[in-house]
Amino acid sequence: MLEYKMDEDKYFDLIKDYINKTYTEHYSNSKYQTIDLIIDSGHGQSFCMGNILKYATRFGKKQGKNRSDLLKIIHYAIIMLSLLDKEDSEKHH
Repeated sequence: MLEYKMDEDKYFDLIKDYINKTYTEHYSNSKYQTIDLIIDSGHGQSFCMGNILKYATRFGKKQGKNRSDLLKIIHYAIIMLSLLDKEDSEKHH
C-alpha cells in the first residue's frame, strides 16, 4: 500500500464532498450553470484560471486562511483538466 507523505489520500474524500455540494447549491438549480455558458462561449479555461488566481490571492486575507478558498482552487483546476482533456480528445477525432 502506498504511503502518502503529506496524507494526500485523506483529502480525496474532502475534495469530492466539496464538489458534490456544489451540485446541490443555488448555482445548480437551473438546467445550465453559469460556467456551462462560459465554457460554451469558449472562455472556460480563462474563467477557471481567473478564479484560481482570485482564490489564491485572497487566501489568508478574506476570513483568514480559509480552507474553502483552497477547495475552490482545486475544483477549478479539476474543471480545467476536464476542459483540456475534452479539447485534446476533439483534436484527435
